[in-house]
Amino acid sequence: MNTRYTAAHWGTYEAHGFGKDLQLRPVADDPQPSLIGGGWVSAMQDPRARILSPVVRRGWLRHRDTERCSDDEFVSVSWDDALDLVAGEIDRVRTEYGNSAIFAGSYGWASAGRFHHAQSHLRRFLNTVGGFTRSVNTYSHGAAEVLLPHITGMPHRRIQDQTTSWPLVAEHCELLVAFGGVSSRTAQIASSGTSYHETGHWLDRALNNGMKAVLVSPQRSDFADHEGMDWLSIRPGTDTALMLAIAHELIHMQAVDRTFIDRCTAGWPVLEAYITGAEDGVAKTPEWAAAICGIDAAAITDLAAQMARSRTMIATAWGMQRADHGEQPVWMGLALAAMLGQIGQPGTGFAFGYGSVTTVGRAQKLIPWPALPQGKNPVEEFIPVARIADMLERPGEPFRYNGGQYHYPDARLVYWAGGNPFHHHQDLNRLTLAWQRPETVIVQDHSWTATARRADIVLPATSPLERDDIMINRRDPALIWMSRSMDAMGDSRDDYDIFADLAHRLGTGPVFSEGRSSSQWLAWLWDGCGQVAREHGFDLPTLSEFQAAGRFDCPGSVETRLLFDEFVADPKHNPLETASGKIEIFSSVIAGMDIDGLAGHPRWMVPGEHAGNAAPGALHLISPQPASRLHSQLDNGSVTRQAKIAGREPCYMHPATAAERGIGDGDLVCLENSRGACLAGAVLTEDIRADTVALATGSFLDIRMIDGRRIEINGNPNVLTRDKGTSEMSQGNTAHTTMVHLSRFEGTAPPATTMHAPVVVPN
Repeated sequence: MNTRYTAAHWGTYEAHGFGKDLQLRPVADDPQPSLIGGGWVSAMQDPRARILSPVVRRGWLRHRDTERCSDDEFVSVSWDDALDLVAGEIDRVRTEYGNSAIFAGSYGWASAGRFHHAQSHLRRFLNTVGGFTRSVNTYSHGAAEVLLPHITGMPHRRIQDQTTSWPLVAEHCELLVAFGGVSSRTAQIASSGTSYHETGHWLDRALNNGMKAVLVSPQRSDFADHEGMDWLSIRPGTDTALMLAIAHELIHMQAVDRTFIDRCTAGWPVLEAYITGAEDGVAKTPEWAAAICGIDAAAITDLAAQMARSRTMIATAWGMQRADHGEQPVWMGLALAAMLGQIGQPGTGFAFGYGSVTTVGRAQKLIPWPALPQGKNPVEEFIPVARIADMLERPGEPFRYNGGQYHYPDARLVYWAGGNPFHHHQDLNRLTLAWQRPETVIVQDHSWTATARRADIVLPATSPLERDDIMINRRDPALIWMSRSMDAMGDSRDDYDIFADLAHRLGTGPVFSEGRSSSQWLAWLWDGCGQVAREHGFDLPTLSEFQAAGRFDCPGSVETRLLFDEFVADPKHNPLETASGKIEIFSSVIAGMDIDGLAGHPRWMVPGEHAGNAAPGALHLISPQPASRLHSQLDNGSVTRQAKIAGREPCYMHPATAAERGIGDGDLVCLENSRGACLAGAVLTEDIRADTVALATGSFLDIRMIDGRRIEINGNPNVLTRDKGTSEMSQGNTAHTTMVHLSRFEGTAPPATTMHAPVVVPN
């Protein structure tokens, strides 16, 4: 009997049984299966959470009001009526205001399948009817995406592709300095899916080979506990100051590789003048940094000495640049690596994103598999992805981005498919009000997310378990046939079929579908994969053979890479695509952007909220990714439910922090600031700084009135986080620049909820 498979962003699974009998088992050759997958089936089979029929918000249907909130009542309608309404609204808005008034950023991680990718179908469809305003960059690493091309000449995607491979680190690295950590939580996932998880394996191998690791993070759990790991418990948001002090020590010890600096970098004298204090009169010494970072000056001096005498890899995590001035630690991390002169050598140098997803550093041959073509968008307007509330509140107003000045579009219609901005975005109370400004909001999803509950028209889509698809990831050695393992719940339909019907209504059906059904598109994709495979020296099985086997492992797929190796070997003949052709320690292009506070070199900039200038008793909130789910997906699943404290998200705090506030392990606590408040369950641990609390992102948003106050009751930290760009350069999100007050909750809290359907009545 052939084995059936399916895949997700958190792993690949054997599918045993069907429907109610379905059981998913991680594939046997995955060395560290994800915890997340254990809650997948229970979440998708939860009828409380699933959108079972097309619905329309009653207030919008009757009066076209825009007073969207999570407790609205919806009216059940037929598919024909729902699609007529959606097509009519798209046609009305594009006719009255132009296609730029349609915002379809539709950011999300809905499926690892290459064909059934909701955002791709939405964009392909809208491009056939005149286009839409799009979003650019990501919440994950938006600041770095804009910065890295200026200082390395490479887009972030290429940096990911070329990051020095883990086997080289395991064999050659003597000291791994992990700013922000190498987290096992985020190492569970990969964009486009993954067939295995190897980050922990390579870390263990490196440490067993004698490599030392230094974790620089406010939370010890950001790195696997191991005898070879030292923890520098840094105050959140101060990594740049620490890096500058290390740089000062390297200069003092005469440990700067000035030959490498002269040969491979541009602008070193400017940064050196800043570090030594020649520029501003402030030497960036360990003593200077100690007061900022909360780390002893002696520990900083010792770390600099270790780095100088070791084969050192400086790793920076994605999370550290999701903060005010988030460009600076990434830039200074690269500058530190350049000072050591070990860039381009096996296992050393600089990395961005080890452990942030499992594929960064994977020793995998990169194969450019085909994807569904999305067509050309005729609309030029865009926004940085984290500036949604700004766009909705300030139509027509200017904003700066990457050296240019643009204007926010007047978004009259929002269409979101397969994502949940009421998870990804910051300051969700602000977004709730801004979300009432568009004339129409359409959401297409399989579950009642907080975004779906705040929509006017809601279309039920199938989940990845309810359709056939193919996991195709250019950074993974396996191709997976994702077999349908459940019947579609309720009246849900595939995203492709929904958009095909909408395109038919708007007169572009043949352009959108090209005459193909879903199964024919999957065959088209497989034919394209076969052509690519032949170009890389191997053959794929026929589609029917692939479907029967469920999996194909590409031969000869192992391939190590070394970041900057060709450039370092011969900078003259392999220049980088920067203004100077070298690694830019000082960038004249960035300096020329004339952005307040942003210099042409990395520097310490005091965050807008900071433990060093906060009110007495305030704590720094960090909101990492959870271990039990991906973003807000599967928050109602069995694994996440088991991790809750009294049904609410765990909030990690130091015992001393709890004792000062009369909080015990398992108590209900309230975190609050000027932006909002939320409840959570206290977990006491010595593996976090006493001035810091950690509350994972992604708990299902549920804001209630309690004693006259708006309080989020499930533990969603994004009612507290700041909705401000990292800078006018990148406009990335600043979730980790957040101060809160913490107290034991003494009131009467409503029962905690997970995803649940709103009231739906017949038409």
